[in-house]
Amino acid sequence: MGEGNSILARRRLGKYLRDGRVGAGLTLQQTGASIRRSASTVQRLEKGLPAQVRDAEIEALCRIYEFDADKTAVVLALAAESDEIDWWSEYQDLMSRTVATFVACEATASEITSYEGQLVPGLLQTPAYALTLVRTACPDESVETHERRIRLRKRRQTCLIRDDDPVMFDVLIHESIVRSWVGGPVVMAEQCQHLADMSIRSNITLRVLPFSAGYPLGREDGPFVILDFDTDLPGRPTETSLVFYETFTREMCLAEPALIRKQREAYATLRRRALDPEATRELLLQAAARFRAE
Repeated sequence: MGEGNSILARRRLGKYLRDGRVGAGLTLQQTGASIRRSASTVQRLEKGLPAQVRDAEIEALCRIYEFDADKTAVVLALAAESDEIDWWSEYQDLMSRTVATFVACEATASEITSYEGQLVPGLLQTPAYALTLVRTACPDESVETHERRIRLRKRRQTCLIRDDDPVMFDVLIHESIVRSWVGGPVVMAEQCQHLADMSIRSNITLRVLPFSAGYPLGREDGPFVILDFDTDLPGRPTETSLVFYETFTREMCLAEPALIRKQREAYATLRRRALDPEATRELLLQAAARFRAE
C-alpha cells in the first residue's frame, strides 16, 4: 500500500471510534462527557480532524466501547501515527486542506482511477510541462515557489515508480491533450514520449479517448480521480474510497458511495470508447515524433 501518513491515520482512527460509539449506543454528548470533553471534540475525532486528544483519553474510549486488546492496540497505534509529521507537510502552504487530504490519501492508495480531458494528469507530467502550467497559473509567485510546486509534484509521482508495491494506475486522457501545445513543441515531444514510456509499466494502464469517440456520456465530463485502498484479511477495505474533483475555483474530495458508483459507471463508459493500450502508445509515439518535427 505504500507509506503511511497522519491524515489517513486520523481517518482510520475516526472510523474505529465512530463504529465503537455507535455499537455502544452512545451519543456524541454522552461520549464527550465520559472523557470530560465536548461533543464537538468527539465529532472532530470521528471525522479524522485534529482534536488534540491525549492517549489516556483514547484508551478510555477503547474501554467504554469494550474494544479487545488487539483492537485497542490498533487504535493507539493509529493515534500515535496521526501525530507524525508527513513528507508533504513542508508544502502545506501550497495546498488547500482538501488538496492536502487528497495528496495524503493518494500516497497510500492501492489503486487510482483517473480521467482528464484537458491536461496531462499530475502524476504523469514531466517537470517542463508542469513548470509551464505553474508559471501560467501562478504568475505572481517567485521562482523558488514555482520550484517547490514542481518538487511537490515529483514527490507525488513516486507512488507510481516505487519498488515496494507501486500504486495501480488506470488512467484515461482525451486525445486533445496530446494535440495541444503546452510549453511548445520541445516540451510536448518530451511529454508525449514520457506518457508512452510510462504506459508500458506493469502497474499503469493508459488509454486515449479519441476525437472520433464523440461524447460517450452525452455531455462533457470534467476531470476526476477515484482512490481505492487495500483490504484487510476478511476482504474489507481499510479505508473508504474517495473521488476527487478539481475545477478552476473549487476542489472537492468526497466519499459518498452512490456518487463514487456513478463516477465508476461514467469511467467504464468512457473507457469502452477509448483506444486500447497498444493503440494508445502508438498514438503517443506518433505525437512525440510530430512535435519533434515542428
